[in-house]
Amino acid sequence: MMLQCLAPTAALLLFLASTTTCNAFCPVSRLKIPSFKSSTPFHMSTTATEDDNTSKTPNYNGVHVAKTGGMGAVTASQQALERNLSLGAPGTRPTGGHYLTKGGIQVTAHVQDLEFSSNKKKENTSAYAMEALVEQLDDHRGVVLTSSYEFPGRYARWSLGFVDPPLEISGRGQDLKICALNARGRLILPAIETAMKNLKEQGILSSLTSGVSADLEGTGDKLDGMPTQIHVRVVPPPSVGTFSEEERSRQPSLFSVVRALVDLMGYQGGDGQLGLYGAFGYDLTFQFEPIDLKQERDASQRDLLLYLPDRIVVVDQDKRAAWTVAYDFCVNHKSTQGMPRVGDSEPFEAFDEGTTKFEARDTPPKLFAESVEKAKREFAVGNLFEAVLSQTFREKLSDGTKPSVLFRRLRKRNPAPYGFFMNLGEQEYLVGASPEMFVRCEFIKDNEYRPNAIRVETCPISGTVARGADALEDAQRVKSLMMNAKEESELTMCTDVDRNDKSRICEPGSVKVIGRRQIEMYSRLIHTVDHVEGYLRPEFDALDAFLCHTWAVTVTGAPKTWAIQFVEDNERSPRCWYGGAVGMIGFDGSMNTGLTLRTVRIKNGVAEVRAGATLLYDSSPVAEELETELKASAMIDAITQSGSEDAPELEVVPAVKPEQVGDGKRVILIDHEDSFVHTLGNYLRQTGAEVQTLRSGKTALAAIEQMIRDGNKPDMVVLSPGPGNPSDFGLSTTIEFLIRHRIPAFGVCLGLQGMVEHFGGTLGVLSYPMHGKPSHISLRAPGQRDDSIFAGLPDSFEVARYHSLHGIREHLPSSLEVTATSEDGVVMGIQHKTLPFAAVQFHPESILTSPVHGLQILKNALRYLRYKSDGEESAPTGSEIVAELEKLSIKELQEKLKAAGLVSLGSKSELVVRLALWRHKSDEAKAGRLALNDLSVPELTELKQSLGLKVSAPSKAELLEGLVSCLKGS
Repeated sequence: MMLQCLAPTAALLLFLASTTTCNAFCPVSRLKIPSFKSSTPFHMSTTATEDDNTSKTPNYNGVHVAKTGGMGAVTASQQALERNLSLGAPGTRPTGGHYLTKGGIQVTAHVQDLEFSSNKKKENTSAYAMEALVEQLDDHRGVVLTSSYEFPGRYARWSLGFVDPPLEISGRGQDLKICALNARGRLILPAIETAMKNLKEQGILSSLTSGVSADLEGTGDKLDGMPTQIHVRVVPPPSVGTFSEEERSRQPSLFSVVRALVDLMGYQGGDGQLGLYGAFGYDLTFQFEPIDLKQERDASQRDLLLYLPDRIVVVDQDKRAAWTVAYDFCVNHKSTQGMPRVGDSEPFEAFDEGTTKFEARDTPPKLFAESVEKAKREFAVGNLFEAVLSQTFREKLSDGTKPSVLFRRLRKRNPAPYGFFMNLGEQEYLVGASPEMFVRCEFIKDNEYRPNAIRVETCPISGTVARGADALEDAQRVKSLMMNAKEESELTMCTDVDRNDKSRICEPGSVKVIGRRQIEMYSRLIHTVDHVEGYLRPEFDALDAFLCHTWAVTVTGAPKTWAIQFVEDNERSPRCWYGGAVGMIGFDGSMNTGLTLRTVRIKNGVAEVRAGATLLYDSSPVAEELETELKASAMIDAITQSGSEDAPELEVVPAVKPEQVGDGKRVILIDHEDSFVHTLGNYLRQTGAEVQTLRSGKTALAAIEQMIRDGNKPDMVVLSPGPGNPSDFGLSTTIEFLIRHRIPAFGVCLGLQGMVEHFGGTLGVLSYPMHGKPSHISLRAPGQRDDSIFAGLPDSFEVARYHSLHGIREHLPSSLEVTATSEDGVVMGIQHKTLPFAAVQFHPESILTSPVHGLQILKNALRYLRYKSDGEESAPTGSEIVAELEKLSIKELQEKLKAAGLVSLGSKSELVVRLALWRHKSDEAKAGRLALNDLSVPELTELKQSLGLKVSAPSKAELLEGLVSCLKGS
């Protein structure tokens, strides 16, 4: 054969010129020269019976689908309706009023309605109020929480926030400080000081001091003698073994102080919003389960930061309602009423090269994979079942990239049930979009255990796959995720540990899995999620539930204590807030917290993103490292990539519609009474073509003839699928008509069968009808040419089949060449050797065929199926390009490469390869088949390296500029 006679360089170049664009990005050293030997023909007899090829017919009933069974458990969404669960959202609009806390503090709530609106410029609207808070958080302490993700029975959409809270509670190790941030907070501190004295008398605190800070001195007679801050130290916890494990959450810790504050401010019948809001650091787990600390901690890093707000903006998107609640407190007959709600302003400071040390990541590339290998050795000997290791990525922030900018980007680009923006003071901020609930608690009036028992719920996440390009590709990826045993094992272990955490403090039999391996989709990832609930025993509260789950196995591992030690020993920096929680502890006894994941921690102008991967013995070290980078990518994108969210007040300018291959072209779609013809027409219109659908028969041909007489000759006729066989619709007459009038044709299913019969081929009947069935097809050599209807597509991809008839490959006429075949050897694509006629035996418009692939086939048909004008020359083939270049001397080849800006070193064969690839890619770019803007940075980099382009291009914009300039020069 001619191909076998070509020189090795020529064979390689012809292969390069016939590969898909994606393959041509690969460096030459990675490409394999294909075998050009002909394969044995596959025979399909027209008289085939079901027994003739049962070994080739997939068993479409191979997976048992139960059609009988019980009624099934009540779904979580139905339970939520019956029990009136909050799903984390605010309750109904409160009426306001007065109430007394358990500690004797009188609270007055003033409620004011806001107009529910998305208009961010109109005052007294929900959107305006929330955006004002976001803007203020760059300079003022406070919190914004937002749930922009819905899931039945789990999450609802809502937002709330505040700035300038009167009190701040911060802690590290055994030390905790309660500070008044303004005069209103100072008025409350005496009641807190009394509560702390009670704790000291109980032996929980080893020390208690209070004092007055200079900035709050002289604020008025009303406050004379009142402290501005209180410092306490918690006694060390008793030795392990001196208390039962069920009592572990009640041992002395910072949470003992938090519980005392909740008791002091606790109330019944209030509005449901008053409480402590903020962040819980990862190191808090050591208060519950001490381990041997190995890593050096920053002395200024806090483990706990909570605020008591006195004015909250609340927006319930589901109820389309919004309001503000303003609180006043009366302590010892002194009230905050009339006192200003103010706070210190501390503007955000960008990264300063002179004062701040910067390291781009805490774990050099490939070292994370080495840690995975170490974990696998621990799994092998039974020390661990799973572990979650993480690494940190960092970026510098400028004055134009304030924390509020990052929050707006994340909120728009990565909707999540636990979105948050917190100014923690001391130039530290948290901006996040966490997908995972940590612990949520609420009182349930009617339940199986006792009136108003506390329900605790969690939603462990484990099992991850990247999102697809559309819903169809998402479905394929969900299928792969659900069928992956390793991903299932990850979640199983997480949920088993979670159930164990609840069983320590929950009513016997109340811990139940109410959702198993459910799918949650986020901007870049798809997760499998379990949903677990339990009911606390009467002696435990929400803080016990919180402590018993620290921290979730989804961020630590199992067995939990050993996994936490493994994390401490093997990660390369302290976690700070990562793996902890954010949210609210309600003074009514409720709690709503999310894990601190998908979070940007900002400290002194440096943005940190930490991401982890769940490791098992089955883990692939390289894949796990890539998973951490994928999880971090949405956060890094929010830091580095600007967007319309940065300037929400600007008017959106409609994008200019790009030129399309079908622009100005007229297509007639002949309908053979098919059920999918209009979807096919829709796809054709997406190419930019003008499409008119005509029912097959003499009237359709007469209409086309009239169009020709009127000077409106169609650029193409598409022969649709349909029932029956080609003769039922006189397809041969139609094809003869198209040939006579020199009109190109593209056929789908019945259209292919009509072409086969018209040009002298024979049709057969499948032994197993393929109706709505997927199949993988493979491109043959003719289908891999640059002018094929499959140009730019993978060598193998999945398509939808709806047919019983097919063209018998051995009986095809010599004028037709096979461009694609199915995995069972059936002809899936044909193209005429001399006429602009081509067809496929599958449905490019079906949901089983990727829309990207289906549209590309139709675009290729419009681009390549045409009659050549008189005098028009064909583009040179790959072998002709090679032959032309082989005639040049090394010096001539080097000069051409230098002129194109390409590396000119190497043997003659290497120079020919490089120059031919450049010619091929240049032709693709000019013909519109190489969309550089749609390629990722790694793909662009591979193309640059394959071409040997001599340009330094650290950014995508510079890569694009260099490649466009290079490829324009041929």
